[in-house]
Amino acid sequence: MARHLITSALPYINGIKHLGNMVGSMLPADVYSRYLRQRGHDVLYICATDEHGTPAELAAKEAGISVAEFCAQAHDAQKAVYDGFELSFDYFGRSSSAQNREITQHFARKLQENGFIEERAIRQVYSPVDGRFLPDRYVEGTCPHCGYDKARGDQCENCTRVLDPTDLIEPRSAISGSTELEVRETKHLFLLQSRLQHEVEAWVSEHEAEWPQLASSIARKWLTEGLHDRAITRDLDWGVPVPADTWPELAAEGKVFYVWFDAPIEYIGSTKEWSDLDPANRDYKSWWYEAADVRYTQFMAKDNVPFHTVMFPATELATREPWKKVDYVKAFNWLTYYGGKFSTSQKRGVFTDQALEILPADFWRYFLIANAPESDDSSFTWEHFTATVNKDLGGTLGNFVNRVLTFSRKKFGDEVPAGSPAGEAEAKLGEQIAELLAEYEGHMDSLQYRKAAAALRALWSAGNAYLDEKAPWLEVKTDLDGAALTLRTAMNLIHLYSVVSEPFIPASARTMRSSFALADDTATWITPEQAKSLDAVPAGTPFTVPPVLFARIAEEDLQSYRERFGGTEAG
Repeated sequence: MARHLITSALPYINGIKHLGNMVGSMLPADVYSRYLRQRGHDVLYICATDEHGTPAELAAKEAGISVAEFCAQAHDAQKAVYDGFELSFDYFGRSSSAQNREITQHFARKLQENGFIEERAIRQVYSPVDGRFLPDRYVEGTCPHCGYDKARGDQCENCTRVLDPTDLIEPRSAISGSTELEVRETKHLFLLQSRLQHEVEAWVSEHEAEWPQLASSIARKWLTEGLHDRAITRDLDWGVPVPADTWPELAAEGKVFYVWFDAPIEYIGSTKEWSDLDPANRDYKSWWYEAADVRYTQFMAKDNVPFHTVMFPATELATREPWKKVDYVKAFNWLTYYGGKFSTSQKRGVFTDQALEILPADFWRYFLIANAPESDDSSFTWEHFTATVNKDLGGTLGNFVNRVLTFSRKKFGDEVPAGSPAGEAEAKLGEQIAELLAEYEGHMDSLQYRKAAAALRALWSAGNAYLDEKAPWLEVKTDLDGAALTLRTAMNLIHLYSVVSEPFIPASARTMRSSFALADDTATWITPEQAKSLDAVPAGTPFTVPPVLFARIAEEDLQSYRERFGGTEAG
């Protein structure tokens, strides 16, 4: 079995994430990790909170607490939500960890040794009142293009134009509000990406044929435009410090590495955090250093693609060390809310903590993966969500489980009935299930989520079609053994569904599986060949009828969700 390293883009520490963030990285990574584990592979799924950069400092200031305290609280709050969604991280770390600091500084020293870092003087905004240089986001003012008076020094949130702090009209410090700003010269470290252009192009050329078009086209666009040297340090109080043994002057000035330099390195840092918890049995380098037997898959939304397909590989290549580079980049488009952006300030859209407040995680997991924005953006609407959950989960799967187990208990008691040996209808069903299961496996292997969900739905539908064809509620009146066979076969389908649906709906899968008191139910997967016989649950197995698996979302619920979260087309 292969060794699979899986990472999903690090969620930024600032605030609870919305459903688009969930479906764009962490949830599909979890579904894939669960599937691979069930198939017997050695899987390591790593993620972490991305904790450096100006937004964290500004949010901490607004909250009136230290940045370290703010990040610790925010990390725990995010982790609680991900636990609620049953994301099966092997480790969920923090980019502010000692391990990430150590590895980031190691990378920087190697880049310096190899001639890929240069110290350059640049002109930057300085605030005498604050006694410090102000990074882009610490300068606010009026946008010269649209007149928005809360534009930041890197970009206007209103018209989305990219800005320099010196472009702003009436600029002011985001820390103190002071307008007494000066432009002074200061030094920063630059990563000489221009010297790595050909190496990165060659590396991308080796891999892009296998990547989804979204990932390869974004990487190509950046490479076609040419790689530019990029400042990798900032004037902040919070971040990975520039090492004093290599750059004493900059270290004395308190320079830290730019968040986009250290954040991808945290994939390695987080693995070391995991490894350091049990060093006798874990070695982070076996996954990251000279790890030729590891297949590395990254999950991210399209805005993160350039950093993972160009910038981070450039950094890894420049170390001249054998660090593991990504094999497959699964990129996603946007999930929108009624065609517009999710917005905390405008109370538009569903955020992950709110989602769990109102409905079980499996409802969200299934809907998001079945409608994953793979080939283009997809829009969340309450109408679509409700129809999907009620039809697929409630009507197709939940109804099948409930009517089979309830009817069997009523007619045959609390054990799986024996009845006749399997006949022609069961043989035909077994072939159909095997075919659909092979299709499902194929889509999961190739990370085609919508197609995988459609194949899973077809597996559930096959059970209903068999039940409707055999009609045990009529059969029981004329052929008791025939009805028992039908119900026994249907119960075997429920067990099969509980195993193969687990990557999508883990809590519901556990409930289905625990309905049967099977002493030796250790199977982690059911292969298409095994599925043909539909005999994993033998006659005489005690069973219980679980509570309703998927409560129907009523029209009045739908109306209340629209009112609470906004439910109209974006203007």
